[in-house]
Amino acid sequence: MDIHNLTFSYGTPTFIHELSLSIQKGAITTILGPNGSGKSTLLALMAKSLSPKSGEIMFDGELLSSLQAKTLAKKLAVVYQQNDAPMDLTVKKLTAYGRQPHRRLLSGWTDADEQAVQEALAVTNLLTKADVSLAALSGGERQRVWIAMALAQQSEMLLLDEPTTFLDLYYQVETLELIRQLNHKKKLTVVMVLHDLNQAIRYSDTLVVMNKGAIVQYGSPLDIMTKQLVKDVYGIDVVVRHDEDAGMVMLPMGL
Repeated sequence: MDIHNLTFSYGTPTFIHELSLSIQKGAITTILGPNGSGKSTLLALMAKSLSPKSGEIMFDGELLSSLQAKTLAKKLAVVYQQNDAPMDLTVKKLTAYGRQPHRRLLSGWTDADEQAVQEALAVTNLLTKADVSLAALSGGERQRVWIAMALAQQSEMLLLDEPTTFLDLYYQVETLELIRQLNHKKKLTVVMVLHDLNQAIRYSDTLVVMNKGAIVQYGSPLDIMTKQLVKDVYGIDVVVRHDEDAGMVMLPMGL
């Protein structure tokens, strides 16, 4: 995906102005920045949930704006920060909704549909929960169901808007480990929005650091994440440490 001179406004003044960015295929790209920096807005533009005022987004050589919803859904899956579904739905039933872009009008459930759903449940470790209702799941398990539904679409790119929000630490790590596993094993291109700097550093190939609707820095975590960058963007001082197991770790010193 290539973004060229993208401008967007919720009114006045302009919120995102002439932003350009290339998303590397097969990599995990994480968008970082303080609240109100434009992270989720950029993701929504990439998902075609919002329309830019000017500029263009190219996806596989085609204008994103020209792609029909069903065609785009075969290429791009999205998991939002907050996802709603009837709580009496079973895990398998919700996952099966991911097959909608591949189904024809009045067509029945096919072997290909069943295989896609079973594979999505297997990779998210939900096979034993297939007939369990959403109401009986933990927050982390529900997040995995939404990811399973996205995987059932068999898209080449996955967008995630703050996938660890509202989860306790265990399920945050579990979700991020799953995302990395999907990226490595399925060569899935992932773009996600995160708040936690250390999680972003640990689980990303590329970071996009935003502030006030603009990209401040873009590149590999080890190349761009510095004390000065964090100070400039977040207004806090950090200590940077390098651990043999954890890699780069940033520890806040306070305001």
